[in-house]
Amino acid sequence: MGSHVEQKGSLVNEKYLRFDFSHFSKVSESELLEIENRINRDISDNLEMVEHREIPMNEALEKGAMALFGEKYGDRVRMIEFGDSKELCGGTHVPNTGKIWALKISSESAVAAGIRRIEAITGDVARAYFNNQDNTVKEIKSLLKNNDPKKVILQIQSENTELKKQVEQLLKEKASGAKDNLKAQVKNIGGVNYLATKVDLDPASIKNLAFELGSEIDNLLFISGSTNKGKAMLTCYVDKKLVEEKNLDAGLIVRTLGKFIQGGGGGQKFFATAGGKNIDGLDQALKEAENFLN
Repeated sequence: MGSHVEQKGSLVNEKYLRFDFSHFSKVSESELLEIENRINRDISDNLEMVEHREIPMNEALEKGAMALFGEKYGDRVRMIEFGDSKELCGGTHVPNTGKIWALKISSESAVAAGIRRIEAITGDVARAYFNNQDNTVKEIKSLLKNNDPKKVILQIQSENTELKKQVEQLLKEKASGAKDNLKAQVKNIGGVNYLATKVDLDPASIKNLAFELGSEIDNLLFISGSTNKGKAMLTCYVDKKLVEEKNLDAGLIVRTLGKFIQGGGGGQKFFATAGGKNIDGLDQALKEAENFLN
């Protein structure tokens, strides 16, 4: 990763390990793979542990031992070697790297500014991980009824993208038809073109519909009631002229009407939404909406 890297912390237990180190950016997937592969090559090389007990500190450093910045060492130290790796350490070690079996990096993240953390698993935990992955792949093959799940998933993604486009087009056509119908229902009350009604569209389509109606009808106050994922929704659009001249506030309107659907919401003065759990309260909310014009 570069000569700037220094160890900043570590933990080793029977379930996983973590290693903190100085680095200025996220470690890429390709870099993680290279790290993992190099470690596993050392594991498969069955490197024997070579232990040097009570050797002078200067001698250990001359042999190439890594001393961690900030750590305190005595005049005589213990040095551990595995192949080219030499480190001053008083902890326990496997006698041979082959005992580790394999290492799998499970995560990479930031723990502080300029400090990254790698977490990994080895031994029996790694075996369990690979067995679980193998079983998952078998289940996917069974569900897809195909031995090439990647090919099938790519095909499903392609079909899903096309279906989304078709759904978007249908929603646009549905909204367009709804707009023509709604324009015929607008009534003028004291100089305000007013409409409060239920609309069978998703929230995004209702928002688009509201602004399209607003661009075609001056002085519009539009309030819609709808359902989305089992919840009641209120949407309010207020022409900016009405905001300025009649002090109408879409946020205040949906917050006030929200009590009828046992919910709340808010937004800007010219557009706001509210959600609630009482779908049956939509009719009462729309009925009460006209009071804002009085």
